[in-house]
Amino acid sequence: MGLKARVTAKVVDLFSHSEKPLENTSLHQGDHGLFGPGSVSWEVLGDVSSFVGGIRALMVQAAHPEVAAGVAEHSAYREDPLGRLSRTAFYVTSMTYGALPETEHAVKMVRRAHMGVNGTSERGRQYSASTPEYGAWVHNTLTHSFLHAFQVFKRPMTEEEANRFVAEQSLIGEKMGASPLPKTAKELRTWITTHPDIARSEAMREAIEFLQDPPLGRAELLGYRILQRAAATTVEPQLQETLGLTPSRFYLQAGKRLVRALRWALRFSPSWKAALIRSGAEFDPKLFRDDV
Repeated sequence: MGLKARVTAKVVDLFSHSEKPLENTSLHQGDHGLFGPGSVSWEVLGDVSSFVGGIRALMVQAAHPEVAAGVAEHSAYREDPLGRLSRTAFYVTSMTYGALPETEHAVKMVRRAHMGVNGTSERGRQYSASTPEYGAWVHNTLTHSFLHAFQVFKRPMTEEEANRFVAEQSLIGEKMGASPLPKTAKELRTWITTHPDIARSEAMREAIEFLQDPPLGRAELLGYRILQRAAATTVEPQLQETLGLTPSRFYLQAGKRLVRALRWALRFSPSWKAALIRSGAEFDPKLFRDDV
């Protein structure tokens, strides 16, 4: 097995611990899903920079004490980190590239998982996963992180492209009942960085410690640490201070090199390819890997 195949197998295995996304997407021929060919969302989520964006989002989400408490008290991320990673990837992939029935299935799956997720944070505030404002924090930080990681690790975007991505992703937020949902990239960044609920918490500290050193194999952990520290460097300074993150120009450059290497090995997402085939769009198959 060559180097490219070995790297691909290692990465794909990390996301193979739950239901497989888009397994029956070919049954929905002609269905463009929420976005369709030519959307910014398909390009952004189809690139390996989304790995960095996902890590970044998990760190930023921990800055909200009620959201962090919900994860700490109702998630099995410590006992089953790869399962949680795979379920999150299933949701993101299904909502981005799935046919409309597949997006509805993903929404129902998340809503079932959120049932009973409620409690009291350490600062005494009640929380529930069904609260629109808490859902907005999770959704908006994910959107902003995917967008920012793409711009740092793939290519710059025009203001129009960035705004299109945010507007497209807001359709997912609406499906999940999240509110408010900023519609431009500038509004989104401002909403996150000036959010009044941001604060330190014990749940935040535990989440950041876990994200800095998760239980992975030696080779996977080495690559992950580079991406995590690169992602931390892209977080806005005011959030870095709250989260206790230390920016590093060395890791930012190392992260860019690693992302380029992963892009060479993994090429573009097979889910993007499957969605293009389902939509009847023309594309160059050499740009995509074959596994789905």
